[in-house]
Amino acid sequence: MALSVAVIGTGYVGLVSGVCFAEQGNTVWCMDVDRAKLDRLQRGESPIYEPGLEPLLQRNLAEGRLHFTDELQVAVRNAEVIFLCLPTPPDEDGSADLRYVLETAKQIATIVRDEHIQERRIIVNRSTVPVGTADKVRQIANEVAPTSDIRVASNPEFLSEGNAVQQTLMPDRVVIGSRDPEVIAVLSELYRPFVDEYSRPLLVMDERSAEVTKYASNAFLALRISFMNEMSMYCEAVGADVELVRLGMSFDPRIGQRYLYPGLGFGGSCLPKDIRALYASAQQVGLQLQLVEAAAVVNRKQLERFVRKIVERFGGSITGRTFGVWGLAFKPNTDDVREAPAHALIRALIAQGAHVCAYDPAALETSRQVLGDIIKYASSMYDAVQGADALILATEWGEFHSPDWNKVKASMRGNIIFDGRNVWRSGDLIRYGFEYHSIGRTTYLPGGG
Repeated sequence: MALSVAVIGTGYVGLVSGVCFAEQGNTVWCMDVDRAKLDRLQRGESPIYEPGLEPLLQRNLAEGRLHFTDELQVAVRNAEVIFLCLPTPPDEDGSADLRYVLETAKQIATIVRDEHIQERRIIVNRSTVPVGTADKVRQIANEVAPTSDIRVASNPEFLSEGNAVQQTLMPDRVVIGSRDPEVIAVLSELYRPFVDEYSRPLLVMDERSAEVTKYASNAFLALRISFMNEMSMYCEAVGADVELVRLGMSFDPRIGQRYLYPGLGFGGSCLPKDIRALYASAQQVGLQLQLVEAAAVVNRKQLERFVRKIVERFGGSITGRTFGVWGLAFKPNTDDVREAPAHALIRALIAQGAHVCAYDPAALETSRQVLGDIIKYASSMYDAVQGADALILATEWGEFHSPDWNKVKASMRGNIIFDGRNVWRSGDLIRYGFEYHSIGRTTYLPGGG
């Protein structure tokens, strides 16, 4: 049964969710205050780089299932289920700032009250919010519109940018946080096309458990990444190879292979922000989550250690040196540069007097908006290394995996490569005449690695 759905906020989560809900036959109203963004969306142009999103956007616009508006009243009038996909930026103490979520909940309740809407409205927190947020939204709704039928639920997202469309249409799991049988029935019907009871389950739990599930999931992923980064440091110190160690670990079914890759550290809009928010939330109830805190510390030190490796290779000073950087987005297949390790790396190099020319397949414009003119932006990966003393791989886009090394060598002034993602094989690069540095790896691997 098709439902009428509103999605408040058209960022990554909101836009992908709204388009995918429409793709399954629902009527969807996406609301945002950014009129310029809405105009682009109405023309079928995605404002974000996300593989597979734009064709779905265009198809559902053409089919009349997807609508965009800057009027909250329109969304509330037309939709029974209202998803809040709003930013929850960190406060000064690291806790999540809920002003957008709570203010929007108040506005929704006011519209329902003032327009005498008698039909049920379900407000669903899809934003990443601290435990107890559903209770706060419910309290606001009860205070503003005590005689209206407003229900509240939690439905955290588990999307990975660059694969968000696929993960929405075929999620690992869907979590519904509610103790209201009617709300559970409505959301179960909405998600019925997305789930499978055997491999992609729909999990129903109370609101607080759903809220914690999101934070716990992200914190655990951050821990895995930070653990491998710490192991890379240890491997370098004792002469072991972290890639072989990772491989040896990954076939243990209790451990698995995902998120075990050492590198420059994690970034993006979720992991850094969410582990800070989880740590701050625990402090508010008198707890100190030591492992969560350690993940953040290791993540920061990993990048500092990589920069130090670069500086030490140039005798303690990189003033006047030129670096070509491949990759600016925080991960491949996205143009998102929020808390991107590449940006932190570049700022550290610039602060020590270096020059940087960078290339990214999708994130040049988003990087320009953040970094401005402190670096040069190249039109291709080979232009980025023209006259460079060294090449740095910061984001492991697919096109960087097998470059024309003869062309790279001819373009560079120097011959030094710093592989921040352990993508390349040292033996291959040495044969091309490069000096190769990676993270936690020995130079000589079986098979010329």
